[in-house]
Amino acid sequence: MKDGIVGMYVHQHWPYHHPYAARTWSLEDWRGYAAGLRALGYNALLIWPVIETMPVPLLPSDRENLEKLGKVIDLLHEQLDMRVYLALCPNVVAHDEVAARASFAQRRFFYCDRRVDPADRQAVAEMLRRREEILGYLKNADGITIIDSDPGGYPGSTSEEYVELLVAHRVLFDRLRPGIELICWMHAGWEAYCRFYQTGNFAMGTDAEFGAVLEALAARNPEPWGLANGLHCAQSLGLAERVILFSYGAIEGEPSFPLTNFGGEGAYRAGSQPGPRGVMGNAQTHCLQLPNTFAFARGAQGKPVGEADYVEFAERLIRGRGEELVRAWQGLGGVEPGLMLERAAELEGWGEGTLEAGDLSGLLLGSAPRLVKDLVLQLRFKAHLEVFCAAVAAGRPGREELGRFSRAADQWQAVHGYENRWRCPPLTEALKQLHSPVLDQVLDFEPEALTPFGRVQASYLAEETHTPRMLAALRKYLA
Repeated sequence: MKDGIVGMYVHQHWPYHHPYAARTWSLEDWRGYAAGLRALGYNALLIWPVIETMPVPLLPSDRENLEKLGKVIDLLHEQLDMRVYLALCPNVVAHDEVAARASFAQRRFFYCDRRVDPADRQAVAEMLRRREEILGYLKNADGITIIDSDPGGYPGSTSEEYVELLVAHRVLFDRLRPGIELICWMHAGWEAYCRFYQTGNFAMGTDAEFGAVLEALAARNPEPWGLANGLHCAQSLGLAERVILFSYGAIEGEPSFPLTNFGGEGAYRAGSQPGPRGVMGNAQTHCLQLPNTFAFARGAQGKPVGEADYVEFAERLIRGRGEELVRAWQGLGGVEPGLMLERAAELEGWGEGTLEAGDLSGLLLGSAPRLVKDLVLQLRFKAHLEVFCAAVAAGRPGREELGRFSRAADQWQAVHGYENRWRCPPLTEALKQLHSPVLDQVLDFEPEALTPFGRVQASYLAEETHTPRMLAALRKYLA
């Protein structure tokens, strides 16, 4: 790897409880989590500061968050020798009046975002003016990535307009601080997302479209600049040395209902296949995804990740409890509800006073007892989910099983407070078999809007509260 980047993306879209949502973290939370990552072998963070929903003038909560992130950048540089990158959407700004109704910690993205037409020069200039003021707090970042989609785009816009947006940001970054790297994040594709907004039908961009963006960007040569993903196209154009591979979803998909992932080789394999400049992983609920965070780093460093390695890692989280923690993770990653409930009972038997945090305690973002309590709730949630789905698959109504699952889901939800999309295909399939209008109203939501773009916007808006609506529907059905 040219730069040897092993990074973690800290995504802050979702407003939910501390310490599960990154936007709730204190400066000490950031320090502890980053120090834990550094000890595992990570050397870079990518942070989405979500400036796109900040109103003008800024609320005190927005200013406080920006000031905090400015300090985070400095401490990552000065105390941990880590690189820091920011993420931006290409053409999203806030509906000021709507955004001002909620603090930064509570603001829902799709309640207050709006798209800027790249062909409207005056609107683009105003967006850049807003961004220059806000990014002044964060100008010490090493680089800023601008994604080509999700969210971003405008009905009917072209690749040429996207490249113009990138070049305009290059000029802005030079005013903030010369040397900030511009990184083009090749995700779904600019024109692909613009077609999605125009037609309501999604399809990934083509190699020809990605290649056209790279050719135009290389011709403008907005140094210093780099690429996230797009390695195949970059190789064909002699630009491979600029690529950092973003292995999206390998540690944790997003948006996703908070649940610790364990098992399989996905995270390890993703870390072990970097781009020429390195590799970047991502998580949504960072304090839950410790096993995959560890596996990703081991893969990036070419180190093994067997059961003994997980035990050693878990010992560094809670001393003397490594084997029990790994057994709990294994239970959570399996499909045996009896084993899950057994593991939960084992963890509940631990006295809080006997738990001693290890040298990686910063990754816990709280305390050792919180990690244990979270695992107990997750194991019960997953066990009752498996039992309910099995009952329905066996042709039984599953009402009693659904009641236990609903209560377990409510208990876990009360702790983390996540509200966005809850994607669980086995649960959806089982619930559909109940043929309940109450449940189907949530499962089969169809947005009403006059245009395809309006339907896309309405769908995203509804996703912001999907989880509490689903849990409420379960309670109503059971009542």
